[in-house]
Amino acid sequence: MAGITQDWEPVVIRKKAPTAAARKDEKAVNAARRVGAEIETVKKSNAGTNKAASSGTTLNTRKLDEDTENLAHEKVPSELKKAIMQARMDKKLTQAQLAQMINEKPQIIQEYESGKAIPNQQIISKLERALGAKLRGKK
Repeated sequence: MAGITQDWEPVVIRKKAPTAAARKDEKAVNAARRVGAEIETVKKSNAGTNKAASSGTTLNTRKLDEDTENLAHEKVPSELKKAIMQARMDKKLTQAQLAQMINEKPQIIQEYESGKAIPNQQIISKLERALGAKLRGKK
């Protein structure tokens, strides 16, 4: 039995490799320098600049600058405003009652009657059914 020796070296099982963030850590780099390990430094091409964010915008900016088209939402025409108001008054309904009839918020009716709403054909058809009147012209 004199020929048998015991190996007392620690065995590490399932030790995870250091993550990329841990390898780039300043402490890890300094430790590697002390040991004399090889350290690779790579300069990124766009490091410290904001070129990536602004490179493709020059064409879009020029298009926007050259665009003279006046962009605005379509508003409710005055004929439609008056027609809704008149039909509602003829039925002796409040804006809230009319809104409840068509399952919309009272604010929607208010916007349509004031002309601030963006016309929605579904809501206009609901209003036509609830008021029993034709609100749209020839469309």
